[in-house]
This record gives sequence, C-alpha cells and structure tokens, in this order.
Amino acid sequence: MGKIRAVVVDPSSPSRLVLNEVELPTLATDEALVRVAAISLNRGEVKRATNAEAGWRPGWDLAGIVETPAADGSGPATGKRVVGFVRSGAWAELVAVPTHAIAELPESVSFAQAATLPVAGLTAYHALKQSGLLLGKSVLITGASGGVGNFAIQLARLSGAKVIAHIRQPDHAALVKEAGAQAVVVSEELPLNSEYAPYDLIVESVGGKTLSAALGSVAPDGVVVLFGTSGGTEVTFNAQRFYGTSSGASLYALILFHELKRESAAIGLQRLLNLIADGQLRPHIAVEADWTQVADLAQQLLDRRFVGKAVLQVSSVNR
Repeated sequence: MGKIRAVVVDPSSPSRLVLNEVELPTLATDEALVRVAAISLNRGEVKRATNAEAGWRPGWDLAGIVETPAADGSGPATGKRVVGFVRSGAWAELVAVPTHAIAELPESVSFAQAATLPVAGLTAYHALKQSGLLLGKSVLITGASGGVGNFAIQLARLSGAKVIAHIRQPDHAALVKEAGAQAVVVSEELPLNSEYAPYDLIVESVGGKTLSAALGSVAPDGVVVLFGTSGGTEVTFNAQRFYGTSSGASLYALILFHELKRESAAIGLQRLLNLIADGQLRPHIAVEADWTQVADLAQQLLDRRFVGKAVLQVSSVNR
C-alpha cells in the first residue's frame, strides 16, 4: 500500500492537528478516489479534534478531481471536477468518497467555492426545507453571520421569503445585509417581542436564551429548526405561549447526517452548485490558505477571529 499525507490528531503536539503520512484509502465498490484540491473547516469537526483520540482524522468537506472512479460504475468518471462529503478524513491528499455524496462542478465553479458547500450549504438547504414553500413567509436566522447563516439568508431570499437576521456584533450587519437580509436585529440575546415577530420559520443555532426567545416568537403552524447550541444547551421557555399563541408550531432538531439518509448529499450539492454557476449564490470565503496552516486556522475558527468560511488548498491541482 502507498502512503499519502493527511491531517491527524496528535495529542503530543500543542496544536493537536498535524500533517502525517497515512495509508492510501481502500475503495469500496461505490466509492471514488478523489485527489483533493481544497477543503473547508467547520466548527464541529474542529471542536471534536480538541479532545479526539490520537490518530483520528477530521474533515467533512472536500473538492478535487476523480482519480479512480467507483468500480460499480456509479458516479463521475476519471478527471471530473467534484465536490464531496465524508463523515471523517476529508483533510487528506486522496480521499475515498461514496458516489451518493459526490456532485460534479460546473466549469465556472472553483474548488474553493465548492469546498464551502457540503456542511454549511447543505445544513442551510435542509433547514429551509422544513418549512415547505417559503414564498412570502417571514424567516428569522439566528447566528446569521456564520457560514450556515450566510447560505440560509441567500437561499431564503431566492425562495421569496422576507429574511430577518439576528446577530450579536454590530460590525457584522453589513455582511448579512449584503447576503440579502432585509432586516437585522443586533442584540446579545434575541428579543422576545421584536417588531418583526412572529416568524414562520426560525433557523436557530445558538440555543440557551436565544432558543427560548425563538420558541416564543414563532408563528402559528411555524417551525423552529435547531441545528446548534453554541450559546448554551439548557433552555427554559414559556410552554403556554409556545402551544397557545403559537398553536401548531413545532421544534425540529436537524442533524445533517440524518437528513442525508432521506436525500443523498449529491442532490443538494448539485442544486447549490448550479446556483453558484448561475450567479445566484455566493459563498462567503473569509480566509484562503495552504493546508499546512490548518492548526492555526482551526484555532482562529474556534476563537471566532473571522466571519465566513476558511478554505485550505491541499494540492496544486488546477483550480
């Protein structure tokens, strides 16, 4: 077996993330071998790396070129530019990717743009799907300056919704407005009685008091889609208000891996790629760097030192 380079967890290193040699992947019949050109970082995988066992390989998002197509004939052919999603190990020179989690890139879409899509783009896509037709509906997005939030704002506007963004930092207002938010609520905690409430759909990633306020601000028959709890896991809320004034409303816990059992990643990824190619969706890439800087960029992500996606270049593959 040959060797490749990959990012692995090394508890003896101060950064915990190092480039090491690992075994070349062994392909299942429905997996393609992709030579990776770009990866993007997500908070979930970076946080897990802070306490993962030695040798664990992080990484969900990748974009590159198919080097060996799937043996069963499914998926793209050799030489095709693709974006892919795996449960771990995407931060490597070569990655085995199931063909149900691969989509071909239109010519005008770069590897860097594509690499932002698997986790952040698909999470936003599936969150908005929970409310059905969005035309004319009021959509609140909390944590709106993050990667998922930025995609959710753009996709909701494309769907004809009125989009309200909740952010904590005033200097992020321009960013969410540029993404398409028609109104911006700037506050440390989400106001319970905002002038924009009630909301037909709330895309929520903060938890704690923000989730409590969201449950009290959802419209009758509306949906609160929860996909994160960065601000706290314990929640106290007015249950009478939730099922009284918000009768028929629901709280939906979204886990991307669960959603992808219902609809393959390839479907959502292709739709998002087509929107980028058409100029209707614009990934917000805050940082681009070589993957040798992964440890530093991972720490910056945890410290919230930038807003948007961090994309790392893995190889010299033509972008």
